[in-house]
Amino acid sequence: MLDAMEDRLEKLFPGSSQMAGRMREKDWSQTLLGPVKQWPQSLRTAVSVMLAAPEPALIYWGRELVVLYNDSARFMLGNKHPEGLGVSFKVVFQESWTILGPLLEGVLDTGEAVHHENLLVPLVRFGFLEDCYFTFAFIPTRDDDAEVGGIFIIVTDTTAQVLGARRLALVRELSLRTALSETVEGVFRAAEDVLGQSTADVPFCLLYELRAERARLVVHTGLAQAPTPGDDLAEGRAWPLAEVARSRHEQLIEQLPEGFATLLGGAAGAQPPTRALALSLSDAAEQESRLVLVVGLNPRIALGDDTRSFLRLLARQFATSIESTRALEEKTRRAAQLAALDRQKTQFFANVSHELRTPLTLMLGPLEDALTDLREPLASSQHQRVALVQRGAVRLLKLVNQLLEFTRLETGRAGARFQPVDLARLTQELAGHFESAAHRAGLTLSVDCPSLGEPFWVDPEAWERIVFNLLSNAFKFTLEGGLTVRLRLEADAGVLSVRDTGSGIPLEAQPRLFQRFYRVEGAQGRSFEGSGIGLSLVQELTKLHGGEVGVWSRPGEGSEFTVRIPRGHHHLPADRLASGSSTVARDAFQRDSFVQEVEGWIPAVPGPRPLPPVSPALAPEARPPSARDGRILVVDDNADLRAYLKSVLEPHFEVETAEDGQAALESLRHRVPDVVVSDVMMPRLGGFGLLRALRSDPALRATPLILLSARAGEEASVEGLEAGADDYLVKPFSGRELLARVQTQLTMYRLRGEAALQLGRELALKEAVQARDDFLSVASHELKTPLTGLKLHLEMLERMLPAPVRAQVSERLSNTRKQAQRISALVESLLDVSQVASGRLQLHHESTDVMALVADCLAQGREELERAGCTLTFEARGPLHAQVDPVRLEQLVRNLLSNAARYSAERPVELQLGEAGTHLRLAVVDHGMGVRSEDRERIFGRFERAVSARRFGGLGLGLWVARQVVEAHGGSIAVTDTPGGGATFTVLLPRRAE
Repeated sequence: MLDAMEDRLEKLFPGSSQMAGRMREKDWSQTLLGPVKQWPQSLRTAVSVMLAAPEPALIYWGRELVVLYNDSARFMLGNKHPEGLGVSFKVVFQESWTILGPLLEGVLDTGEAVHHENLLVPLVRFGFLEDCYFTFAFIPTRDDDAEVGGIFIIVTDTTAQVLGARRLALVRELSLRTALSETVEGVFRAAEDVLGQSTADVPFCLLYELRAERARLVVHTGLAQAPTPGDDLAEGRAWPLAEVARSRHEQLIEQLPEGFATLLGGAAGAQPPTRALALSLSDAAEQESRLVLVVGLNPRIALGDDTRSFLRLLARQFATSIESTRALEEKTRRAAQLAALDRQKTQFFANVSHELRTPLTLMLGPLEDALTDLREPLASSQHQRVALVQRGAVRLLKLVNQLLEFTRLETGRAGARFQPVDLARLTQELAGHFESAAHRAGLTLSVDCPSLGEPFWVDPEAWERIVFNLLSNAFKFTLEGGLTVRLRLEADAGVLSVRDTGSGIPLEAQPRLFQRFYRVEGAQGRSFEGSGIGLSLVQELTKLHGGEVGVWSRPGEGSEFTVRIPRGHHHLPADRLASGSSTVARDAFQRDSFVQEVEGWIPAVPGPRPLPPVSPALAPEARPPSARDGRILVVDDNADLRAYLKSVLEPHFEVETAEDGQAALESLRHRVPDVVVSDVMMPRLGGFGLLRALRSDPALRATPLILLSARAGEEASVEGLEAGADDYLVKPFSGRELLARVQTQLTMYRLRGEAALQLGRELALKEAVQARDDFLSVASHELKTPLTGLKLHLEMLERMLPAPVRAQVSERLSNTRKQAQRISALVESLLDVSQVASGRLQLHHESTDVMALVADCLAQGREELERAGCTLTFEARGPLHAQVDPVRLEQLVRNLLSNAARYSAERPVELQLGEAGTHLRLAVVDHGMGVRSEDRERIFGRFERAVSARRFGGLGLGLWVARQVVEAHGGSIAVTDTPGGGATFTVLLPRRAE
């Protein structure tokens, strides 16, 4: 019978799942459902379907809603599993009855199914009330009487999806709202608005800024009342802010500060937060300003990995928004500073330009009067000088006018007055001013300006500047070919084009052509002069007319600049329109400044431009070229400055000029000058390029070069001198200063030449001496061979002679041996000289009995001393050993004894040998003629003697060789007076070889 019961339970609760097993084991008689055998068939069927379902499924049976569930639905009960099996829903899920109870009773009463998605259901599953989200399907189940006996539930837990979507939306909203803020303070306020509406995920939020361990509350949300300034909460002392900022690790705060709940009030509902999480928003702990975020934790949401990841993402987004806005604030601040600086600079330029115009007017007026005065005309020399000053002043006025016009345009204060003008006639007239310059430059100037059939509204002065700037620019960069000026009516605009056959503009430089102060690097032109605002001014003046500029260019072919001006006047400001056409009174100085500048770039043909006379203080009597002090090459692309420099230098030097570095280099290779004076900025080849070419050419490397530049300051001078220039002169400079600098370089150049010549002579002398020493070495070696043979033959002859004959010739044989020995000594001296002079003197140190060696030398030299009538006394103390070269030491002793015998004949000679500390002391004392004090150093020189060689003979090498031997041993030799007359030679030699 037991087996039958088990078989029935197996069929009722089929399968091997955990819940099937528990249902088979459970005593259902103790539950509201009663014994299994009393269950209606409909319940049995529903249970078997539930257990077989792979998805989470539950059954709430009867009016008490007894809970049955499968394995997949255990998450609904959490820690209430398995005790909740067979228990009433009202007991198991009593915390959610207020939400689900009415829904379930409605299904029981009506028999209609109910479906809900993402329904918030508070559950106590793991010891705390938790906000859960489920998607439910409540399906009524009929009993055997066709009445609703229970409810079959299919459920899906969507808590993670709902929280994830809500949190992502919060982060996205925070990102969007803070991105609209332009200040960090705006980011803080936007964050308060966003986070203040998301108390379900962020019950409260506190953001602190830490500076030098002091905290300041900058953002707070979720509080019923703001913290009191100065209290622990406002100052951040209630939280571990410093530790979190230092470690940059989040920290869980298990217990909120005392009294914090009163600040929350009802902001978080009936169940306020009890914990918080502190997170660092700064990447580096050493930052000056660090941010720490304290976020309250919703007690009805578990602090799992998902919640931690969300809060980290929120903190990162918050930090990114703050850093981005700070960067924007800094960028905006820098831009505002630069804009203010630019405005100040523009205003400064305008003020300076205005101030410069007054003295320039006072200069140009009298200069013009002086040049055109017919009643008291200037002398020719003075006229040239004043004309030079006038041209410089006109060019300066042109630059000032350009700068002033540009600053007016920049500040919006351009006083343009637009009036109807015959644009073709005006353009043709303006271009005509350059015809003479084009002819002198060998260029063709074609002007094609047919009538446009209607007047154009322009500012005549502005149009003049446009035409003059474009033509001036074309002349500067066109060395051959021609220029073409065209004016055409195209659709609704008049188009001016200025085309040239110049060097062209690289493609990468064309977008920047109309930027102020921009100059194309390496451009080949007639001059490097200019402010760099000409084309920029053209663009601004064209915009003032409502037009636009354009450029086409190809390197090697030329360039074409176009200016397009709209027809009519509707695009122009009404208050700037003149009532009708009027006569245009244009500035003659402006016209002359452009034309004179262009003419200044063109070399004078056939002869040079007349030179302005030099100041009388600089001009002595004129001398013919042959009598001048040197030849100077002046290099400058400005004809006036070139002529002025020549006038200053020509009374003193022979002067040649070149218009740029390339021409100067060709002149240098043809004929080398004594000094080069060169400008820095020049076309083709500038001053620094010329300098590099000179220093890289061996034939020109020593040529002095003085650089002239308008770049002032120590940095510019250092740059020039470091590049290899001999001098650097900053414009403006006086003629006297230039003359002094050139004279100094010329003198130094000559001194260097003389020094180089002297060095060459010394080298030649050294080579001659070396050749002589080599000859002596070879000759000495060659002489030793026959001398050795001669001495051997003498010895053999003496042995072979019969005794009577030997006795008869013994004196002659002795004399012959002596002479051979003398010649041998001379040869040895010559060999020593060659070895010492060529540095080939080598010592072979060995332990030597010095006393025995000196005694042997005395024995060998006694005959010579006796022949000179000298008595020899040898004084030594004990045996003495030292590390010396015995051969050289013997040579030293022999030379000193021979010297004593020669200069102390018929007088006693003493030789003393002893110790002096760590040195040997050897002294040779004679009582001869002595050595004068002024000769004591000289006698140790090569071929030197204290007295005439005719009287005493010898080569004058003995003492020199002695000194070389002593110093090679690391010792010293000196001569002093012998008491009572004579000389004492004292030698000190180290006993150990160094």
